[in-house]
Amino acid sequence: QVQLVESGGGLVQPGGSLKLSCAASGFPFSSYEMRWYRQAPGKQRELVATITSGGSKNYVDSVKGRFTISRDNAKNTVYLQMNSLKPEDTAVYYCNADRNIFIYWGRGTQVTVST
Repeated sequence: QVQLVESGGGLVQPGGSLKLSCAASGFPFSSYEMRWYRQAPGKQRELVATITSGGSKNYVDSVKGRFTISRDNAKNTVYLQMNSLKPEDTAVYYCNADRNIFIYWGRGTQVTVST
């Protein structure tokens, strides 16, 4: 059974940091491209960061220099380190696994950046 379980979300003040984790199971994790998406209230889901099976990384412009995606294939886990958080980063963050026709989603974790 395929599972993607996000954790690490919460309430943080502007300028703070959070580290999201996504634990994967039920598929060959190391061969999948892993992504973090986010969806704010009333907005479309947005691709935030991608890490390929080979370790190449890409980010949406709004988080470059602040967020870092990484993966640990031994632990079947992908991470999103988020620094210098802004109120506009508030959203539900989703983990995604993609390899050709095989696409899996987690249920999301809420990140709220507010005073």
